[in-house]
Amino acid sequence: MIDRLFSGGTYEAVKHQLDLTAQRHEVLAGNIANVETPGYRRLDLDRTSTADFQSQLAHAARTGDFSRVPASTHHAAHVAADPNARSIRQDGNNVEIDQELLAMSQNTTEYGVMTEFASNSLKQLKMAISGSVQS
Repeated sequence: MIDRLFSGGTYEAVKHQLDLTAQRHEVLAGNIANVETPGYRRLDLDRTSTADFQSQLAHAARTGDFSRVPASTHHAAHVAADPNARSIRQDGNNVEIDQELLAMSQNTTEYGVMTEFASNSLKQLKMAISGSVQS
């Protein structure tokens, strides 16, 4: 039973989403660190590599059926230059600090939600094993 919990679709989907948000946080932090680097181009996760997983995860959340979220998509997303970023400075750097801080805040919130979901799932398992409610 425990093996099924950790190999089931819900756990794997949450784990993958946590991995993606952690990876994106590193990329966003790199953008902020290079805000004054001449010629630096803004980076982000390649949304085409994560879009399919995101749509499957959203569908699974709506239906409650996580068994169709394929495990084969559980890999790191590609990091690429953001094609939608515009060059705003003479030195060629296109990082906008306000946009990066907003993206980092949104990413942090998403990570917190996924962490809370995973934590609650593990608390339920602990309660089922011990047979009592502990705080």
